[in-house]
Amino acid sequence: MIQNIWQDFLKIVREEVGSRVVETWFKAVSLQRWDALHKEVHLQAPNTFVRNWIQQHYLSLFQIHLGRLLHVERPKVIFDSTVPASEKKKKDISKNGLEKKESNMYKAAHLIPFNAIHANHALLKKSSTYKQNGYINQSYLFDTFVVGPNNSLACAAAHAITEKPGFLYNPMFIYGGSGLGKTHLLHAIGNGIKRNHKNMSILYQTADRFVNEFINAIRFNKIHQFQKKYKTIDVLLIDDIQFISNKEQTQEAFFHIFNSLYDSHKQIVFSSDTFPQNMGGIAERLRSRLAAGLVTDIHIPTLETKIAILKKKADLSNEVISNDVAHFVASQVVSNVRELEGALIRVIAFAHLTKQPISLELAKKVLIHTNKNENRMVKVEEIVKGIEKYYSYSLAQLRSKERSKNLVLARQVMMFLMKKLTNKSLRSIGDFLGGKDHSTVKYAISKVEKKAKDQADFQKKLHHIEQEIMN
Repeated sequence: MIQNIWQDFLKIVREEVGSRVVETWFKAVSLQRWDALHKEVHLQAPNTFVRNWIQQHYLSLFQIHLGRLLHVERPKVIFDSTVPASEKKKKDISKNGLEKKESNMYKAAHLIPFNAIHANHALLKKSSTYKQNGYINQSYLFDTFVVGPNNSLACAAAHAITEKPGFLYNPMFIYGGSGLGKTHLLHAIGNGIKRNHKNMSILYQTADRFVNEFINAIRFNKIHQFQKKYKTIDVLLIDDIQFISNKEQTQEAFFHIFNSLYDSHKQIVFSSDTFPQNMGGIAERLRSRLAAGLVTDIHIPTLETKIAILKKKADLSNEVISNDVAHFVASQVVSNVRELEGALIRVIAFAHLTKQPISLELAKKVLIHTNKNENRMVKVEEIVKGIEKYYSYSLAQLRSKERSKNLVLARQVMMFLMKKLTNKSLRSIGDFLGGKDHSTVKYAISKVEKKAKDQADFQKKLHHIEQEIMN
């Protein structure tokens, strides 16, 4: 019976606070017993960290909903002690040598401060694996990164970081559209520091992987290992930081990680598809830290840079392509480097399969045929240019929180066209436009559809914009 009550409680809470909160916090807790005589609900938490967080943030949910299920009014919620004896005995030795009990380790932010984590030989041994590889892709080097006007500042700063990490351009924030080389630069920084500073511990981490790692640390009572791991890192490279938007607890954890690393002069580098000030769903104190160092962007490469990239990629594959072929392939791909590389791979593969030389005629046959088969799938960057041209708003304005009437309409039209002309999901469209929720995107699309249906003039304008983008 008691387990049925607990499952019913989880279903109710899921509707109220969402699945991620339930998976992170509530499923880490178990209902142990119900004392009907004293009207007490006894719960177990895997550690003091989870217990303190839940008591601070969600205690009223336990009282209200468990009370209803148990047919009593606001029962007393008691967390039975489950903290291991070894954890209870741990003490924090601060810099001035004074000892503090663990109960004093939890500050208003409800996270364990880094200076409160006792050194542990096993954890240090475990962290050595990150010193060895750190998820760094050894094929992404500065030597294989083609520099052009679109990325020269970002590349120069990244080079400088490898000489003196932690002191120059710290933190560094690189932003730009998908597939333009941000990830390549992060790995290149990691490889450069490995070469220049062999004893440094380096970790490349995607924001999604960081979120999942944090959730698992909470659920499986490994918060000390989690924080110890990040404390021992000398260089932290976080890719797609925008994906921690609207994740309050993860941001709280990362805020303290950032402060600890920064205060210790450890190098931090972020990448994002959005300028820091335009990132939605980010706490202001964290946003200010993201933008505290050097902020630099990467643009869509020029035609000349794209040709240079194709030549470099062909050389790395031991292939030879003529200037005419490189120029044609570069002119066919409007948006990003990743698609540019994909086009080159298709041409080379077709040449090998048919045992033909890589000629201009072959490239035309492959790419024009492919474009026809894809029914002219429009690139996001083309839509951006079309909206910027028609409404005279920059991408930064479209991604901002500003809500003037004309800007809101332009933003909604952009969402509508992105959904209609690309294969982007509602979530990815929202992320591209500053971390907006998928429901916001869905609402915007319905507003544009209704406006086009009700107003013939607007429908003509919408059709004109679409045709301009397609042509």
